[in-house]
Amino acid sequence: MDSSLLRIGTRDSPLALWQAKKVGALLEAKQINTRLVPTKSEGDLNTTQPIYAMGIQGVFTKALDIALLENKIDLAVHSLKDVPTQLPKGLILAAVLERGSVADVLVQTHKTPLENQATIATGSLRRKAQWLHRYPQHHMVDLRGNVQTRMDKLFSSNWEGAIFAKAGLERVELLGSHYHELDWMIPAPAQGAIGVVCRADDNDILESLKKIDHTNTRKCVEIEREFLRILEGGCSAPIGAHVTIQKDHLQFRGGLFSLDGKQALTLVKEVETNASASLAELAAQEILSKGGRELMNTIKYSK
Repeated sequence: MDSSLLRIGTRDSPLALWQAKKVGALLEAKQINTRLVPTKSEGDLNTTQPIYAMGIQGVFTKALDIALLENKIDLAVHSLKDVPTQLPKGLILAAVLERGSVADVLVQTHKTPLENQATIATGSLRRKAQWLHRYPQHHMVDLRGNVQTRMDKLFSSNWEGAIFAKAGLERVELLGSHYHELDWMIPAPAQGAIGVVCRADDNDILESLKKIDHTNTRKCVEIEREFLRILEGGCSAPIGAHVTIQKDHLQFRGGLFSLDGKQALTLVKEVETNASASLAELAAQEILSKGGRELMNTIKYSK
């Protein structure tokens, strides 16, 4: 590896650039020189079609995967919740930064009691399903684009609110004060975490990235992503998962929801830290046995 520069691949949205610069700053602090290589993803170029209609495998990551495999960049920085659970052959998740907020937030254009009729915007199946489970009287509309674009669309619309990831709004300084934290909503697996992917055979870069890997965050998001992988089976579905480490044990909160929000299969599990290897499998099998298999089949054939 040329030790003079590490080429950091990133999407060119403000949030993606913030995250890539964060990785660059952490590496620079370890005396590793870097430069950014921005690019556009399929998900950035197509902002009208719902994400779930575009397929789940790498809408926001494919362009950077190809750049890595063609040796045009040395590492790629992603919002880890956008990264497929199965990476392309030859690539590896080499580092996970310390996690930010996992919360979803509702940003409102004006103070409307949510008990009334309302129109709420989101591009996420998971957020839509959980919102409808709680507020079945509301109307949901699709919302795509980067964080600033979505915020602009919200405030130029007649919608009552839109749902965002708190971490993303904080990172680009758009959180403001017109929000409610949705502590009842189960976040996306790996929400709030930044992941760094590189070539699996690039040992020098792997060693460099170990220096910025956050062990506890990685442990939590790996369980969440494994839960997603087991349930999903190649079909995009409304799935939430969140793991926290509390002294000598792990707490897992997860859920699978019907597209219309009418069905909600949720669970909370606690295990000792030394039993973490089996946590995702145990949680997924419990959801599947409670009706998850039938629900996943319904979701698969309803699209």
